[in-house]
Amino acid sequence: MTSDLLAPLDLAFWNIESAEHPMHLGALGIFAAHSPTAGAHAADLLAARAPAVPGLRMRIRDVWQPPLALRQPFSFGGATREPDPGFDPLDHIRLHAPTTDFHARAGRLMQRPLQRGRPPWEAHVLPGADGVSFAVLFKFHHALADGLRALTLAAGILDPLDMPAPRPRPEEPRRGLLPDVRRLPGMLRGALSDAGRALDIGASVALSTLDVRSSPALTAEPSGTRRTAGVVVDLDDVHIVRKTVGGTVNDVLIAVVAGALRRWLDERGDGSEGVAPRALIPVSKRRPRTAQPPGNRLSGYLIRLPVGDPDPLSRLGSVRAAMDRNKDAGPGRGAGAVALLADHVPALGHRLGGPLVGQAARLWFDILVTSVPLPSLGLRLGGHPLTEVYPLAPLARGHSLAVAVSTYRGRVHYGLVADAKAVPDLDLLARAVSEEVETLITACGP
Repeated sequence: MTSDLLAPLDLAFWNIESAEHPMHLGALGIFAAHSPTAGAHAADLLAARAPAVPGLRMRIRDVWQPPLALRQPFSFGGATREPDPGFDPLDHIRLHAPTTDFHARAGRLMQRPLQRGRPPWEAHVLPGADGVSFAVLFKFHHALADGLRALTLAAGILDPLDMPAPRPRPEEPRRGLLPDVRRLPGMLRGALSDAGRALDIGASVALSTLDVRSSPALTAEPSGTRRTAGVVVDLDDVHIVRKTVGGTVNDVLIAVVAGALRRWLDERGDGSEGVAPRALIPVSKRRPRTAQPPGNRLSGYLIRLPVGDPDPLSRLGSVRAAMDRNKDAGPGRGAGAVALLADHVPALGHRLGGPLVGQAARLWFDILVTSVPLPSLGLRLGGHPLTEVYPLAPLARGHSLAVAVSTYRGRVHYGLVADAKAVPDLDLLARAVSEEVETLITACGP
């Protein structure tokens, strides 16, 4: 294992974090248990397997000037990802007392920041009080991994899967302090293209803030507390809607969020008329099953959720049209691609400007709706099958709600994360998600 510099986006995630706004993502997996001691056995297995997964041994260390071998232009004030010589899996894996509510326990655990001096991840094993199930909550700092990378790390300590090996990617040569003059013409063209893209993204962000009608429920003052909830939807029901109306599965899943928000806002008395919050839809630039460096490979799309539209099929049509426009433009342009601007900021700028960037997130978007792909093969831990898995997204400063979605073995799992004080009725939103799917099916007709 060798050290490497954090990429600009990783560094941004590392520096915008605060005690009240931890920047870790998570996943709550629920397993069927063969005995009341299954949870304890699972914790022992995780502790035994973790040292063999190199990525789990990596800590992040702030450095003002990295070693010469790692030095790159503008790297002053950055951070490195490096092996932790004192790594102990027992510092990261905890067995808890039995519980009757996995989500209630997960919410309290999600609000706790990860320890920054150690490899920034944790696994919490939660035995079920019923003795026939247990859950594992994985937490990974966003500077360590995006959704796909986190999945790879977690899979490394679950039971082995018979999957194709990733295709190797040629290593890029270390860059010196000065660029190779032979590459200057191409680098100049690339710099001009990047500058144009940056201007395009900036202009799109400015336009996206105009005529915004959101809801205070989505952008309340943060308390630092967390609550989670989960919803399971039959994938066949989603396909019924998709085949009837057209578009993609993802279009339907996003439209379900829009309809659920409408129902929820009306039920709690906030009102949904005219509400069209900006939803950030992250787009992974990482290729599945391809060996790539750790860290984040993300861009994004920004769309207005048609919450104020009373017609469910019209809402779906609006989402589909907005997503089609984003795809036509590509993930490298538009207001949703702000993450790409991190590459244009020196390391010291990320360190000094991180708190300001974190506060500006509420000006950029109102709610995060992200999709995390999972393998179709059945996952197990100690022979116990994974029956449900709820992805949990980070909650940015100034936001009250984030939605993550995963499809696993014929079912769609919505993972909801909310500020516990701003959204004490998260269970009502979870119910609204299920009701919105039924509404769409009914609207599609027999």
